Amino acid sequence: MDKQMSAAQVVAQLRDGMTIGIGGWGPRRKPMALVREILRSELRDLTIVSYGGADVGMLCAAGKVKKVVFAFVSLDFIPLEPYFRQARQSAAIEVMEIDEGMMLLGLRAAAWGVPFIPTEVGLGTDIITKNPAIKVIDSPYDDKEWVAMPALPLDASLIHVDRADKRGVCQIAGPDHYMDDWFARAADKTYVSCDELVSTDYFHDPAQARMVHWERSATTGVVPIPGGAHPSSCSPLYGFDVPHFKAYVASAREEAGFAGYCEQFLGASEEEYQQNVGGLEAIRAIELPTY
Repeated sequence: MDKQMSAAQVVAQLRDGMTIGIGGWGPRRKPMALVREILRSELRDLTIVSYGGADVGMLCAAGKVKKVVFAFVSLDFIPLEPYFRQARQSAAIEVMEIDEGMMLLGLRAAAWGVPFIPTEVGLGTDIITKNPAIKVIDSPYDDKEWVAMPALPLDASLIHVDRADKRGVCQIAGPDHYMDDWFARAADKTYVSCDELVSTDYFHDPAQARMVHWERSATTGVVPIPGGAHPSSCSPLYGFDVPHFKAYVASAREEAGFAGYCEQFLGASEEEYQQNVGGLEAIRAIELPTY
C-alpha cells in the first residue's frame, strides 16, 4: 500500500465549496506547504475549520474562503492575524466563532458519526446568541439545559507531521499533537505532509510507535515535504520563523498587501518558496521558542 502523493495531486482532489479542516495550532505545525499549493490553485468558496494562524489569514487574503469555523486565529506572539482581521472586519467572510473545547467536541461528533455532543460550555454566553445554528436542548434525564454542539464533518483535512511511512502511519514527535487526531478522523479524506518519509520498520520501535496518534486507515495521502510547516514550527525539528511572520504582518499595512507578500515569497512551487526564505537548512536552523 503506497499512499504517497504530491502537493499538487492533493489539491487536485479538492473542490470549490468544500469544508476543509487544517491541523496544527496558531503558528505551530501547520501544513503550510499544502496551504501554499491551494494559494496557487483556482479553488474558491472554501469553509475552513481551524485553530487558526497564518493558514487562515493567507487563504482569506487570497479570496479562497467563504466561511471560517474557529476558536481563535492568532500568530501567538502577534495576537491578531492581520489578514483574517481584515476579512472579518470588512464582512468578507462568514464566521462561526466557538470555544476551543466546543470545536473539539464538534470534531469528535463528526468522527463518531453523531449529530451533536451535549456540553455545558457556552451556556449563558454570546456563543449561543451569535451562532443560531447551535441549539440549547433540555436533558431527557433532569431539568438541566445543555448546549448541543453540532458535528463538524469535514470533506478533507490537511495536517503536517514529523514523520510518516508510505502506508499512512503518521508520527507527531512534538510535545503536543493538538487536535490533529480528531481532524484526521472527522474528515472523509485526510492528506498529510511530513518532514521525513520513513520506512515501515521505523515504527516497529515502540518508542516511535507511541507517537502515532491516529489509525493509518484515516490517512488518505502522504506528501513528503521537508520544511513544509514553515513559517510555523514543527517541534522538535524547527521553531516558528519570527522575522518571516513579522514581514508577513507588515505586508498587511503596505500598499501591495498580500499580493506583494506572494510576489516576494510564494513562488511557483514549494522548492521556489523555500529558496525565497533561505532554503531548508535555514528553516531547520530556526530555534524552538522558549516559554
